[in-house]
Amino acid sequence: MKFLKLNKALIAALALTTVLYSCKKEKPTETADLQKPEAMSVNKLSEIKICTERTFDDGTTPRGAVIKSSKWTNGSTIKVSLNGGTAVVRAKVIQFAKQWEQYANIKFNFVTNDNTAKIRVTFDSGGSWSYIGKSTPASGATMNYGWLTDTTDDSEYSRVVIHEFGHALGMIHEHQHPLVSIPWDKPAVYAYYAAAPNYWDQATTDNNIFAKYSTTQTNYSAYDKNSIMHYSVPNELTIGDYEVGWNTVLSPTDKTFIASVYPF
Repeated sequence: MKFLKLNKALIAALALTTVLYSCKKEKPTETADLQKPEAMSVNKLSEIKICTERTFDDGTTPRGAVIKSSKWTNGSTIKVSLNGGTAVVRAKVIQFAKQWEQYANIKFNFVTNDNTAKIRVTFDSGGSWSYIGKSTPASGATMNYGWLTDTTDDSEYSRVVIHEFGHALGMIHEHQHPLVSIPWDKPAVYAYYAAAPNYWDQATTDNNIFAKYSTTQTNYSAYDKNSIMHYSVPNELTIGDYEVGWNTVLSPTDKTFIASVYPF
């Protein structure tokens, strides 16, 4: 009888230990690998490739003043010049960018090496980024793809190209949605983005990660964790058990939202 009681006590202790261990979160490291299947095996801290959005005056305008003022006239045909890159890369960009045309009353007219185009795409190293909407400088690139090659997987083309052209249509980063509530581990986030390949200071991280857009100056729908405009959020950079994997396609909310912004 005593042996049975001892076994029950031992089993209970082991069960409690297992629960406590499973809730423990490892300290964030640059090479930490997420083990959860839903986070996808490629969602590593060391492999996060993100874009940065740009405004016409490079960020001196208060955040949230962009999407309404940068929205194109509904029904517009927007000239997009692809400057550089291989024929394969340019064809892939066109293929995935045009997915927006299925849901928004906007057309893209793709050309090459035309400096009169409102959207001017380059393929230089140094990251991927886009200006937001129609508010772009008169010269120079307005969008760039820094890591796309002839052999890049279609899923990565889909993730990056649809995302950047979402910015070009005036969409913001979803993790900066006016109503978002991500439980960021701020010291871990600052440490990660201060290291290679970003080398961001605290102010840049605040601007690109933590700043939210205004509800009064932004057209927005409900916060959408599955949006193509959402950054990947590794579990190591949050408090508790919260993460967002790689969103590679337009979500249902993306489709309905852009249709409301540019209705047919």
